[in-house]
Amino acid sequence: MRLLVYNICYGIGLKDPATRRLPGARYLFGQSGVLEQITEFIKDQDPDIVGLLEVDIGSMRSGRVNQAETIAQALGHFSAYECKYGEESVNQYLPILRKQGNAFLAAPRVTGERFHYFEQGVKRLIIELELEDVAIFLVHLSLKYRHRHFQLRYLYELVKQSRKPVIVAGDFNTFWGENEIFLFKEAAGLSSANRDGLPSYPSRAPRMELDFILYGKGIEAVHFEIPRVDYSDHLPLICDLEIKGGA
Repeated sequence: MRLLVYNICYGIGLKDPATRRLPGARYLFGQSGVLEQITEFIKDQDPDIVGLLEVDIGSMRSGRVNQAETIAQALGHFSAYECKYGEESVNQYLPILRKQGNAFLAAPRVTGERFHYFEQGVKRLIIELELEDVAIFLVHLSLKYRHRHFQLRYLYELVKQSRKPVIVAGDFNTFWGENEIFLFKEAAGLSSANRDGLPSYPSRAPRMELDFILYGKGIEAVHFEIPRVDYSDHLPLICDLEIKGGA
């Protein structure tokens, strides 16, 4: 099974010279052609499962285009997506923000998906994708260190409840790298596919390991890479996993 995880930064591309003097302005405007580049890149990798972070699901920034559905259609995949903020968050009612989400794209062999929500932090969504022989959790953890650790505790409980082998993937915002999630990994019985601790952010000169693919008992990572592409401020993660069974 090939898993591709990518924070696509809403398809806005890297910094546009026209918006450099206005902090945050780049998040209001999309760049023409970036979504097409991302889509072609993903398609060329021929993934079975795609986990997308920071995907625009139909705001005016993307021209009302649901990026998750657009990429899924190009791949011939099923899609599951949701706004990344909590169900009671004020962001659910604000233009653009209410269309900022995360998404799973998968070949049509999905048995179910569930949406969970952290109790701490602004970004609260956890998408659980259930396949026949594995459960995959997609997360985008908080920028705040304290909130991240409350979130990891909640995520640990979800992982331990799973009756299938588990994969946990996404943007962990771990500014101190893998050391920050060491205790979580040990407690949950997870290993990182990125054995060499390769950085994934920022894409033009990567120096921080923010994005992870973690896997548990019954799964083996047989190939891992971080392609150097500059369609987003993050680099994508690609991992070939062999599911052996036995949670």
